[in-house]
Amino acid sequence: MLVVALDTSTDMLACAVAAWTPGRDGARADVELLASRDHLCRRRANVELVGTVQTALEDAGKHVSDVDAFLVGRGPGSFTGVRIGISTAKGLARGANVALQGASTLDACAWTAWRAGVRGLVGVAGDAMRGEIYPALYAVEDEGPRRLFERERVVKAAAAVEEWADRADRGELQLTGDGLVRYGRLFEEAGLMARALSRELWWPSGEGLLLAAAGTGIGGGVEAGDPALVLPIYTRLSDAEENERKRLGLAQSAASEVTGVADELAGRHLQLRPMGSADVEAAAALDDACFADANHAPWSAQLFLSELSDDVAAPRSWWVAHDNGQIVGLAGGMVVDTDVQILDVAVAPERRREGIARKLLSHVSYDAQMLGCTSASLEVEAGNEGAIALYEALGFERCGLRRGYYGPGADACVMVAQLPLVLPVDAASPEPTAAAARTWPLSAPARTPEERERIAARELVLAIESSCDETAVAVIDADGALLANQVSTQIDFHARFGGVVPEIASRKHVEVMVGVVDAALEEAAASLGLADPIAPSELACVGVTQGPGLVGALVVGVAFAKGFAFAAQKPLVAVNHLEGHLFANKLTTPDLEPPFIFTLVSGGHTMLVHVRAWGDYEVLGETLDDAVGEAFDKVAKALGLGYPGGPIISRLAETGDPKAIDFPRALNSRGDYRFSLSGLKTAVTLYIENEAKAGRALHLPDLAASFEAAVFDVQYKKAKNALRETGAKEYCIGGGVAANPHLRRMMIEKLSRQGIRVTVPPTNACTDNAAMIAVVARERYLRDEFAELDIDADPNMTL
Repeated sequence: MLVVALDTSTDMLACAVAAWTPGRDGARADVELLASRDHLCRRRANVELVGTVQTALEDAGKHVSDVDAFLVGRGPGSFTGVRIGISTAKGLARGANVALQGASTLDACAWTAWRAGVRGLVGVAGDAMRGEIYPALYAVEDEGPRRLFERERVVKAAAAVEEWADRADRGELQLTGDGLVRYGRLFEEAGLMARALSRELWWPSGEGLLLAAAGTGIGGGVEAGDPALVLPIYTRLSDAEENERKRLGLAQSAASEVTGVADELAGRHLQLRPMGSADVEAAAALDDACFADANHAPWSAQLFLSELSDDVAAPRSWWVAHDNGQIVGLAGGMVVDTDVQILDVAVAPERRREGIARKLLSHVSYDAQMLGCTSASLEVEAGNEGAIALYEALGFERCGLRRGYYGPGADACVMVAQLPLVLPVDAASPEPTAAAARTWPLSAPARTPEERERIAARELVLAIESSCDETAVAVIDADGALLANQVSTQIDFHARFGGVVPEIASRKHVEVMVGVVDAALEEAAASLGLADPIAPSELACVGVTQGPGLVGALVVGVAFAKGFAFAAQKPLVAVNHLEGHLFANKLTTPDLEPPFIFTLVSGGHTMLVHVRAWGDYEVLGETLDDAVGEAFDKVAKALGLGYPGGPIISRLAETGDPKAIDFPRALNSRGDYRFSLSGLKTAVTLYIENEAKAGRALHLPDLAASFEAAVFDVQYKKAKNALRETGAKEYCIGGGVAANPHLRRMMIEKLSRQGIRVTVPPTNACTDNAAMIAVVARERYLRDEFAELDIDADPNMTL
């Protein structure tokens, strides 16, 4: 087998090509290095990685079509670096329809030392930045390195130095790892650098990664890896999630003091979020109600509180379900090595059979997978057949009985499951699930000569969009027919923070990208009347959003698309996200042609554009502060309505009076095409505060309608003035706020009376989606406007 290994978890871009001979009867695979292109590559991994893979293959006298499997470093390491490596590797494996496996970057460092002849006690100090390292101790023997730790972890550099300095065998410790570059002084002061390995061995190598995979059990199984299941090694949850756990426990609002529910979440129907310390009394009351007749004692508030402590011996994951501020369910687990032990599951008796326990367990098991767990275990009363049936449906199996565990005559049934659990496949809440497992690689599609000819004639374009919090993939043909449009939303993951958390958005793109691509290829085949999914080799080109957007989200899509296009041997097209919103109008009006005026109103952008010709755009004015979508979110948050704010305010405004409250219209003078919403946002906030002080209840429909009117009046007047000044006779709109029915209706009615043809995109093509990216990619494909494989994400791209 020909295997390509790559790793960008550190400043070293590690890449190697090897002949891989599987070992027999569990023996280590034999690895023959054919080519290596390791080199230091700070902040340029996304630019250089695919080209480096191509060069390494050429050095080995091979082509990407010869590759049988890819191997990627899963970290731990730089968050962005790990995601670039894994996303590229997923794209490579999916595009080539071959296996993908992952290995620990720390193990790769240890094996790199082994290959250099190092033997004895070795400490790898991986750089985790922010004053932290990933510490890992190995006994490096003639057969290879042996781990002296259970799982990867992150600690303060000073704490790791102290821990290693206190060892009785400290004099034998040989140090390596890129953490020595930043924190070497600390190790030096502790007298630990005397036996440090030579500096060139401080980073992982491609060969080290191959040896790590061969020596840690992948062995003969490297050909079985589904790229959808390869995830980064996480040593903790994201900062946002950790901070949210603390914030919910410390919040001082009246709602959170009583229920643990933060203001922006109170009043929302059936939401799930991490447990906070303010929840413990309600959690104990719920547990008491659920297990009043059980043989075991329910959890006390103090016991729940101890689980949330910062100094617990092992990582914990606790989640609650709440409805209108009342906790109706909870579940929690403890990570022990690679197993998550489910400690408690409770759902209010009147809320059972609604799938709440299943959802809670999916979140706990998801956290566990992010922390490196591969299995779950639990005990349940042997007579509780309802609970046992639930666990069996999730993939748990009975593996033993503990006699008298809950008291005389009360036995415990011990159950275990492999992660991921068997969960409903739901694009709206895409936790990893065993229900999506499949045989990999996929079988080649069975096509008749006529089908192959028909597919080739359609010139299928696959497009990927990952600029913010939606992972989207679409397929369009050369005639502009949309054959597939798949979107995986992350709203559930961001809602508890009141807005998009970039780190979580990036992570979710990595996790679901392969699945969304698969769904789009299946949908496209169904649209063409084909039984088997479209294969990457049957596409004409691959398009991807290059910018603007969240850089951590963009790099995932760009890295995946480049790997996918290279492996499938298809050209790559880079697309401007803003231009995508503009071209979305061609989905409803294919004959739309410049010149025309275009308004972009989304969560991140507000601008008025004179489209003089395709590709010739004059931006007449942009927002000076908040974008329209951002203002909607902030007003909704101030009202405690939740996230995202646009749809909520729109629904409220349906029954409201837009003239009830006279909110200000900023920058409304003729000829000024700039936008400003900070003053309006402040006016709404002051109005809410003044009404509260006066003891008057807010009439939310009137407030929502009046706020909308203040925003949309300005949009209309500026569009009307621009049409008059330029002489254009056509107008169109785009962006997430363009889905607002009141804005669409107002623009159509008012501008149509002035002889202007108004085009609005389909509502499902207003928010971030890949259909609009596919339209632009198709146009560029037809003009042979292709991108090189060294492009990077451009978060500040302009129209």
